[in-house]
Amino acid sequence: MKPIRLTRHAGGYLASRGFTIAEVEEAIHAAPWGPADLGRLECRKDFPFNAEWNGQPYATKQVRPVFVDEPDEIVVITVYTYYF
Repeated sequence: MKPIRLTRHAGGYLASRGFTIAEVEEAIHAAPWGPADLGRLECRKDFPFNAEWNGQPYATKQVRPVFVDEPDEIVVITVYTYYF
């Protein structure tokens, strides 16, 4: 299994978008990959949340990493997080 590395850009959003590195890794390992813009890849994985985010209650958090599959590692460019 290739190592997964977050760019400085992606890592900078850990707190403000509310995802964890473990969630990003699980999404990449467990969810199907699909094409994204600029020749990159993406996937989506839903996680139980059952908490508040920005003062609103949500049952589910979806983590969507956008990444590049390099020969020796997977490089995560950014991560989007959705709450519903």
